[in-house]
Amino acid sequence: MSDSNADRRKAMLDRIHDGVRDRRSDAERAKAVAERLAGQKPHLIPERARRDAAGLEALFAEQLTAASATVIAVASQSEVPEAIATYLRSTNLPMRVRMGSDQRLAALPWTSQTALELVTGPADAKDEVGLSHALAGVAETGTLMMASGPDNPVTINFLPENHVVVVQAADIAGHYEAAFDKVRARFGRGSMPRTINMISGPSRTADIGGRPVLGAHGPRRLCVVVVGA
Repeated sequence: MSDSNADRRKAMLDRIHDGVRDRRSDAERAKAVAERLAGQKPHLIPERARRDAAGLEALFAEQLTAASATVIAVASQSEVPEAIATYLRSTNLPMRVRMGSDQRLAALPWTSQTALELVTGPADAKDEVGLSHALAGVAETGTLMMASGPDNPVTINFLPENHVVVVQAADIAGHYEAAFDKVRARFGRGSMPRTINMISGPSRTADIGGRPVLGAHGPRRLCVVVVGA
């Protein structure tokens, strides 16, 4: 590039830079960002998501059931192992369950179900049943929000053909905006999980001939245990 062309290019870029430059101080720009975030208006919220806690739980279960998932409601944490063992027996599934290092799951009274075998760590191709704890649920679509990490490895969401997910009834939000508020409250500023998977029923596709096929890209069965319903 000749000197004259380089000079013209620099002059043009300087004009663009001057035109878009924000001449406010760092403090002024930070204040403007904070005010915009604080004053952000929520998106359109479906009317079906505006219910009380019992109504949201019912909608959550209804939407999941419509998506071919199984929903089991239990009153307390202590009932979760029995509910899972009963589900596995009723569907003739192995009593070997893969889970991560989630402390909420580890603290459950598993010794009450001697037939259950629990193994920890990321899932592999040999695992038939995976167990996870959801960060939140979204009632408007029957969606589970799963945060990645060693406590709930992403591989458990996709590799086993059967996925059992535990979610607290108190963590069921009406809509996505409220669910993401729970995510931010859980992890705090600047420490979001690397991935959030949103799961609405078993894996399915209808690409071939328009016929739905379960388990195409993940579990063919999904069982959701709602605690504190």
